[in-house]
Amino acid sequence: MKMKIKQSYQIEFKRSPRVTRGRRERAFTLAEVMVAFGVFGAVLVSLCAGFSSGFAVLRVARENLRATQILEERMELIRLVRWQDVNTKGFIPTSFSAPFDASGSTNTAGGLAYQGTIIVTNAPVVESYATHLKMIQISVTWKSGNAMRNRQMTTYVSEYGTQKYIY
Repeated sequence: MKMKIKQSYQIEFKRSPRVTRGRRERAFTLAEVMVAFGVFGAVLVSLCAGFSSGFAVLRVARENLRATQILEERMELIRLVRWQDVNTKGFIPTSFSAPFDASGSTNTAGGLAYQGTIIVTNAPVVESYATHLKMIQISVTWKSGNAMRNRQMTTYVSEYGTQKYIY
């Protein structure tokens, strides 16, 4: 504040422009505060929903990746089986189970359980080599939340395939 002395020896205080404003001009109104809280609340709810959705998508992606790994692992095992063993009933198991624990450092029991089936059938072809060809279908199912999910791979094994050269 600055003081100015008049000739009549009265002291007059000169107020700064900020002090002279009315009370209404110095603060937010209740309506402005309520709108700000409403916008903040909507942003906060959207942010939480986004994180929740992102974590759910990540969980499903991990489960799908593990299912694909299981299918590939089984396919590689079957690819190395001799032709005589492919035709031997019961040599290739028709069902299997594989665990998955996303929070653990290894795939151990305690998380999801993937249930798999293996079907060995004649190949759906009519060519002359049809007797030398088998179709193998491997399916994996698991429960994710409330939904049942599944993945499937199909391959063909030939009597004159790579296992003929390995064995």
